[in-house]
Amino acid sequence: MSDVVGRQAVSGAEARQDGEVPATGAGRLGTSQQGVGHQGAGRQGAGQQGGAVPSPVPGEAEKRRALRRMKLVALAFLGAATVVFLVTTIWGANGAPGWVGYVKAAAEAGMVGALADWFAVTALFRRPLGLPIPHTAIIPSRKDALGNSLGEFVGTNFLSEQVVRERLRRVGIAARLGAWLARTENAERVTSELATVVRGAVTVLRDEDVQAVMEQAVVSRVVKVPWGPPLGKLLERVFEDGAHHKLVDLMCDRAYDWVKGNYDQVMTVVSDRAPSWSPKFFDSLVADKVYGEVLSFAWAVKTDVNHPMRLALDTFLREFAGDLQRDPTVMARAETVKQQVLEHPEVQNLIGSAWATAKKMLLDAAEDPSSELRTRVRVALVALGERLVGDETLRTKADSWVEGAAAYVVLNYRAEITTLITDTVQRWDAEETARKVELQVGRDLQFIRINGTVVGALAGLIIYTVAQLIG
Repeated sequence: MSDVVGRQAVSGAEARQDGEVPATGAGRLGTSQQGVGHQGAGRQGAGQQGGAVPSPVPGEAEKRRALRRMKLVALAFLGAATVVFLVTTIWGANGAPGWVGYVKAAAEAGMVGALADWFAVTALFRRPLGLPIPHTAIIPSRKDALGNSLGEFVGTNFLSEQVVRERLRRVGIAARLGAWLARTENAERVTSELATVVRGAVTVLRDEDVQAVMEQAVVSRVVKVPWGPPLGKLLERVFEDGAHHKLVDLMCDRAYDWVKGNYDQVMTVVSDRAPSWSPKFFDSLVADKVYGEVLSFAWAVKTDVNHPMRLALDTFLREFAGDLQRDPTVMARAETVKQQVLEHPEVQNLIGSAWATAKKMLLDAAEDPSSELRTRVRVALVALGERLVGDETLRTKADSWVEGAAAYVVLNYRAEITTLITDTVQRWDAEETARKVELQVGRDLQFIRINGTVVGALAGLIIYTVAQLIG
């Protein structure tokens, strides 16, 4: 009878440990609220000491109810085995038939199996009955070691180069991305997101910082690079192609028009240069003659493309282009002109206002869905998606780029990625971690208790039967 009382006490302790069998509904509610209050205070204290609370899991309340139901089911199996054992024990003491012994043996072994598995399951999350038994409360006491093992397991089995490459190869990112981008609404969505990024980046940047960088990058590069040789090469190509002839034609036309429309100025210049003793009528005749010659010369240069003046001008320009590349004196003069141009106030203002102009253009283009910039980006994205779908070569290259980038990240930053797991687990509060883990897997672990009761009962029945046959 003492054995029966002892088993009942253990069953009651298990019920108290699992929190499943309070006296009344009101008592259960009050006890639960009180327990939650104490537990919350404990968590707050742990958090103040450095322990972090794991983030809440969606559907936690439903999982808690499911865990409580499975604990009640497992406890019911133990209670049924206990009741059968008590009944068969009392019946056997009062002259029960022989088959009652088989039932008693099965019930007794079922109780042992249920209690053993209860101890095993409970020892994962807490100390059974609060006793300091070695190798219990495994998750709270070994939390950091389990976190390190989990990080190492993830790094070895999930963040290996072979696994990442094989997974990405099966997914076919390029094909999926191409099919997604080929749809206009998706390309518009990406364009909008890019516009948001551009607006944010442009808004965050300070104008004076960007202007300083532009001045440093542009002006310093312009100052370092000599202007003579590149400008001479450019002019050589222009003169060889004859592209300057139109400019020469324009200059000749303007020169002729100016001479033709400024007769009085030419007459005045000639008269002013004449000697004081020269008669006025003679000065007028000379001036008129000079004007006629100048006008005839301007007309000849204008109309004759092979005029010696034009040919001399071409020769001069070609020689000048060569001097810019090879003559030190001309090259030094070009550098002097360059410094004068860069130091001019108007040029400095232009460089300073370049960013403001570019910023306004970018913001306006990013804000307007129908702007040329966003339209071109959207069209380019759709075209890229269509190429990824239809061009197998491009698709293969894109997949190889993605695989290479992922492999690089895995090979060089695997430790940092797994450290995220280990550091997060180390910051968790031990008690809260055990409760969270039990909430996730505890329902399935209750089947171990149920199976322990059933398998234990069958094993006890078989052992008792074999003992009877041998005896």
